[in-house]
This record gives sequence, C-alpha cells and structure tokens, in this order.
Amino acid sequence: MSTDAAKAEALTFEVTRREDVTPSERIAEILVDPGFGKTFTDHMVVATWTADGGWGDAKVKPYGPFQLDPAAAVLHYAQEIFEGMKAYRHADGSIWTFRPEANAARFARSARRLALPVLPEADFIESLRQLVTVDQEWVPAGGAGEKSLYLRPFMFASEAFLGVRPAQQVTYSVIASPAGAYFSGGLKPVTLWISTDYARAGEGGTGAAKCGGNYASSLAGQLEGIEHGCDQAVFLDSSTHTYIEELGGMNLFLVTKDGRIVTPELTGSILEGVTRNSILEIAKEEGLEPEERRIPIEEWKEGAASGEIVEVFACGTAAVVTPVGELRWNGGSVDHRREGHVDRYAEAIRAKLLDIQYGRVEDSRGWLTRLV
Repeated sequence: MSTDAAKAEALTFEVTRREDVTPSERIAEILVDPGFGKTFTDHMVVATWTADGGWGDAKVKPYGPFQLDPAAAVLHYAQEIFEGMKAYRHADGSIWTFRPEANAARFARSARRLALPVLPEADFIESLRQLVTVDQEWVPAGGAGEKSLYLRPFMFASEAFLGVRPAQQVTYSVIASPAGAYFSGGLKPVTLWISTDYARAGEGGTGAAKCGGNYASSLAGQLEGIEHGCDQAVFLDSSTHTYIEELGGMNLFLVTKDGRIVTPELTGSILEGVTRNSILEIAKEEGLEPEERRIPIEEWKEGAASGEIVEVFACGTAAVVTPVGELRWNGGSVDHRREGHVDRYAEAIRAKLLDIQYGRVEDSRGWLTRLV
C-alpha cells in the first residue's frame, strides 16, 4: 500500500453539529473539576483511508460509538496508533496547542512502523482545529489553573478480515476531553519500582511508536510496582536489563551535581516524547548541559545514594514534569529527598513550559499553533 503523504490532496471536513449539545451550565460544572479522561466533548473527527482511494470522507460529527465488525483487524492484530496533546485558552480567549507538528511527525513515524497509512501533517493539524472550533466552549478559561482540553488523535485498522497483513481500510479519529490540573495541591513526588521481570519494548519492536501495545505491555510491571507501594514502574532494556529506558508512559531525566541533565538516548525502543525534546531545549536556560546516552540503572542507584544525582523527574503531556522521590527494587531502595531537598530544576522547567503553553511569556521558539 502507498503511504506517500506528499501527493495527497488536503482533506475537507464536513461539519454536522449535534442537536442536543451539552448545555453551557453543565459544561461549566464539568470544567470546575474535570479530572482526566472522564468526560468527552460533544463532537469527534472521523476520516477514512482505503487502499484504492486514499484519505477521504472527513467529518466533524456528534460524538458517539463506532460500529465495528467483529472481524475488524484492530481487534485481532492490534494495528493502531494514537497521540496525546492539549489545547490551551490564553488570557485573550484565543486557543492554542503546543508543537502539533512534532506530534504529527511522530504520528507519521508510528504509522509507518505499524504499516498504517500516513496522514499528512496539514490534515492532522486541521483536524484538531476543526474539532476545537466546534467544541471550543469545552476549553477551560485562561487563568483557571492548569486546566486544558486534552486532544486524542488515533488511527486503527477497521477493515473486516482475518489474515495477517496490513489493513486496506483504516479509520482516523480525534476525540477531546477537558483535563484538570495533574497536581491540584502542588507537585507531588512519585515512588518508582524497577521492573526486572517485564520489559516495555524490545529491540526491533514498536517501542518508538505510540501504539497501544506498548502501554498494554507496561501494565503488568506497573501492577508489580503498585504491589510494592510504588506509583509507577521503570523499565530497563529487554536485552541486558541493565540500562534505563522509560516509565510506562513517561520519559526520564536525571540531574547531576555538576550541572548535567541526562536522559536515555533514543535506541528505537524508547518513545521520543514531545515534552522530552522541549525539556532538552529549555534546560539550557537553567544552566544545565543536556546529555543523551545509555544510563545503567546502577548509575542511578549509586548516584542518588552518593548525592551525585541531585534530582530525578519524569515528563509527559499529562503531568508535564513529575518529580521522583524514591526508587525501589527487589532488595533495596534509595530516597532522593534528603532534608531540605527542593526539586529546583523540575519546578523551574515545568513552570517555563506551562508559561509558554498558556501564553504567559513570549513564544520565542514558535512552538505554539493557534487553533481558534
């Protein structure tokens, strides 16, 4: 099948508005405390790709269930990908999103790895614009804390067939859900468990793609961590169980006493996070020297114990930056939070990112794209 996005014509979205839209009063109630991923807006984007016709039938339509044949390929062979990003309302009422071209590029990389068709970047961004324009009332007000509208573009094999081959019919969709502040009472450090029995991804696999299978494979390790009183699990490389990779859904950073900020290098089994890439840029403004390389788990243990590693934090779209307080494993643990400890760099980097996203400072890098 051809995945050549350059030759595709731009999609035109037909808009059909829901007749029984959620009343403004009810939306306002939801936005007081939206949580995360619990409530969805009134509309969704849907488009279809076929091997014969390419991309087409693009619509903004009322939010509702898909009708899938029991033989739909995604249900049997897991041919699907997704993205996660947010829409932010600025003080003047305008609505923006953060680095959508980076999400579009990763979506394309994921599509190629899962043998799915590539959606052109322009269509990806326009699909976000179309949905947010129709459902803009669901975007929390500027100045309402760290609230936003979470956007979830995804693609799956919808062709009905039983056979191991790339699907010849694929469905693309975008749904949206209002999101509250991840840390409502200030930054809360998490406790991590080193998973040695499970791997999130392996060499030559789909670790660098944002697909559901990677998240499913992380759940057993996460449950193991919870059983040991931890919030999440840290996964190591599947070959040697020696090097740090990432959490189930977040990238990791270690800050050293001599001013380096170190993160695992992209080996093909680690997801290249948009927040991760942004932090590598912003960290320089905090006087930190970015370093991407393979990090032995023993280096983390020993560095945290000796004080050579002064901070550890995870990052992702939902929480932005999450400090790590303690690392546990079979037979031991190390606590990062000595007396008087302050997550100086985690807090500063997080604040810089949020200030850019919410339009409180100049976007000197051109990272924001206006949706409405």
